[in-house]
Amino acid sequence: MQYFINLLFSGFLLLSACAQSSIDEALERYNDESVPYITVAEMQNFQNKIILDAREREEYNVSHLKNAIWVGYDNFKISEIEQILPDKSADIVVYCSIGVRSENIGERLLESGFSKTKNLYGGIFEWTNQGYPVYNSNGEKTKKVHAYGKLWGKYLTKAEKVY
Repeated sequence: MQYFINLLFSGFLLLSACAQSSIDEALERYNDESVPYITVAEMQNFQNKIILDAREREEYNVSHLKNAIWVGYDNFKISEIEQILPDKSADIVVYCSIGVRSENIGERLLESGFSKTKNLYGGIFEWTNQGYPVYNSNGEKTKKVHAYGKLWGKYLTKAEKVY
């Protein structure tokens, strides 16, 4: 019986993800705005920013925002962040594919006292959709972006999708 309930719930999540037709709708559904957003446009004026990539290492290696520090998601450790960023009043922007995982990481940062943490609205997908550059693990500009999965990849419209 429990197997059937889990299967039914998984099917519901799959269908609800398919039903989202835009990044805006997906963020409205999955986020509660517990971490203030910063838009791609606002990022252009954000000086002295610390950018944290909350995706998995494989995604980061395909491409990331310039000077982004990989912090991961599944194995994220706030103690490691506190060691590399001792100034909890620093301006921090955290991002992922569209902004769902980064909201979760942003919540943990805020709870730990990193009071100026923001979530990049639309994540790396929106960044590249608006024509801003991303860089591979060699520091070279690339058109490739890890699309996380086929369901989420539909939000990535102006990059070469890598799965």
